[in-house]
Amino acid sequence: MTFDIKKDIDIAWCPGCGNFPIRKSLINALDEMNLKQKDVVVVSGIGQAAKMPQYLNSNFFNGLHGRAMAVAFGVKATNPDLKVIVEGGDGDMYGEGGNHFLHNIRRNIDVAHLVHNNMVYGLTKGQASPTSQLGFETPIQVDGVILKPVNPIALALSAGATFVARAFSSDMEKTKEIIKKAINHKGYALVDIFQPCVSFNKVNTNKWYKENSYYLDEDYDYTSLENAYSKALEKDKFPLGIIYKSDERTSYTDKHNVYVEDKKPVFKRNKDIKEVNKLINS
Repeated sequence: MTFDIKKDIDIAWCPGCGNFPIRKSLINALDEMNLKQKDVVVVSGIGQAAKMPQYLNSNFFNGLHGRAMAVAFGVKATNPDLKVIVEGGDGDMYGEGGNHFLHNIRRNIDVAHLVHNNMVYGLTKGQASPTSQLGFETPIQVDGVILKPVNPIALALSAGATFVARAFSSDMEKTKEIIKKAINHKGYALVDIFQPCVSFNKVNTNKWYKENSYYLDEDYDYTSLENAYSKALEKDKFPLGIIYKSDERTSYTDKHNVYVEDKKPVFKRNKDIKEVNKLINS
């Protein structure tokens, strides 16, 4: 059974939106991994990208703006056997969710974090986002963006991320493979995904991303933190692929979880509400 929804659904994205190929890449990745729907939870916040879980055949939770990571942490901590995917846009994850982004990287929680990076707020009709480029003009920033954009790759590396990658929505095959590796990684895995916003960003188009990015060489050593920092700081063109990967840190949920002596997760351990209340009040 596929993670695709076969019945007719009203997908509330503009024709040509980069969210469509990202959705397809994610579905193909999950199907090829032979995962069961009951074993996958997709968590998101608010935004156009954050609507993604509603268009998948899996468990999902739509949370508050910028707070998806907190929910994902709770899901993973109470049932570590689940594959947990956190999904949303650059504004949702790097703006409103910036604090959760940083501190859950520090914890190295075992989730795959897929960020749709279109360098603009799409849901609220075109304001500058944390990743908007200098000079980008919007109905709000009428004289152009004056703040340097957030560098999510460098930020993740400096916070201690154990898996950092960048993909491009239009290249669904390579995006799919990167997503599979992120889901299988034991620890926090960031996949920053370039995607066009065809309605509100006429600068960073599909053509712009193609011309301003390149794939890392096959012999690139992604286990080197020094290499990763060097790639993260490149400005002429943005590197695509796995930029850094390390298996040296233990994930937070392997070190600390809500298990007790019987090693059962909370949802299996306490069927009686009285026992749950005892646990909460203990």
